Amino acid sequence: MTTASSAGETSNGRVGEPMLTVDDLVVYYGKVAAVKGLSLRVHPGEIVTLIGSNGAGKSTTLRSISGLLKARSGSIDFDGQRISGREGHEIVAMGICQSPEGRRIFPRMTVSENLDLGAYLRKDKEAIESDRARVLDLFPRLADRITQKAGTMSGGEQQMLAVARALMGSPRLLLLDEPSMGLAPVLVDLIFNTIETIRDQGTTVLLVEQNALAALRIADYAYVLESGMLKMEGPAAAMAENDDIVRAYLGV
Repeated sequence: MTTASSAGETSNGRVGEPMLTVDDLVVYYGKVAAVKGLSLRVHPGEIVTLIGSNGAGKSTTLRSISGLLKARSGSIDFDGQRISGREGHEIVAMGICQSPEGRRIFPRMTVSENLDLGAYLRKDKEAIESDRARVLDLFPRLADRITQKAGTMSGGEQQMLAVARALMGSPRLLLLDEPSMGLAPVLVDLIFNTIETIRDQGTTVLLVEQNALAALRIADYAYVLESGMLKMEGPAAAMAENDDIVRAYLGV
């Protein structure tokens, strides 16, 4: 486990080249710096979580990675290619898809139509059908509601749809922004179990989550953000078991 100042001095048991590399990222909203010199790594096959209080810069970081926000400075590389400055659709085509905070499903479209939109950049029809079967297996409730208007479903079902729609882009890296927000505890457990299954099926996950302890239980590695800066990083299991960290950073 390292503080921000020593983050480059230890591998913390992580091996191989990272899939995603963020270096010294600075992002502004108007004149306000939301992310201040953040660096992080995501390795293939990991669940990596960003945790911290509201306003810590977690969602801003995801939006910058996915091309929805332009960084003031710093760099973002995916599989050795510079993606900072690219348009969002280009980043999706390279293999990064995001399930956004607040779900952002298309309420007047059916579940099926929402899933089709998740695959809008793809031409591989057989693989699309295979991925559709996969996400409906992950979320059987969506299969039961495949012709239902998305806006008429419960919050939990809409969250499932948001994740499923992102998976229809066939991402190698899935960005999840607050997937448990507003959900009943039983659905929170379901969502986190499904995130583990998604990783086990071969998709790397970068998770932003307000429910920090739940995120640490499934994550391999964690970064703690505070006021837009990296405060601490380390193996998630060690962070979850450290009482001082739990009290200082996780609000418990």
